Amino acid sequence: MEPEILELESFLPYRLYRLADTVSREFSRIYKARHGLTRPEWRTLSGLGQRGTMTATELGEQSAMHKTKVSRAVAELERRRWLTRTPDENDRRVEHLMLTKPGLAAYREMVPLAKAFERELLTRLSVEERAAIAEGLAALEASLASSNGQGQSL
Repeated sequence: MEPEILELESFLPYRLYRLADTVSREFSRIYKARHGLTRPEWRTLSGLGQRGTMTATELGEQSAMHKTKVSRAVAELERRRWLTRTPDENDRRVEHLMLTKPGLAAYREMVPLAKAFERELLTRLSVEERAAIAEGLAALEASLASSNGQGQSL
């Protein structure tokens, strides 16, 4: 009996990863051309733009980035004077990160470009396909979220 072979091209986790990476790379061309940002820098800028103030730990959780990438992105945005760090009053090990006026201006400039990119991407799908993808992703996210921390595995 021959060992079973996994065809990556049809393996859902691999397909989702490849698609997400491809879409992310396409969008990265826009913020790289506009502001010279890397993906971690964009994720940091957009996370802070969306939420206002966050810690580096919160940024890492929200963006699924390793703390090293978050730290480098924060350092670069701070070098550009796009964000500030404020020490926590109760725990000096924690810093609250917030965009400065120039950082917020860069974020606000990128929001309509991001939305236009998403709209253009979605025009490649029918209304039914958009609904199916949204529902399928929501179902997978809910299923995986409910199994996290409960000892269940796929």
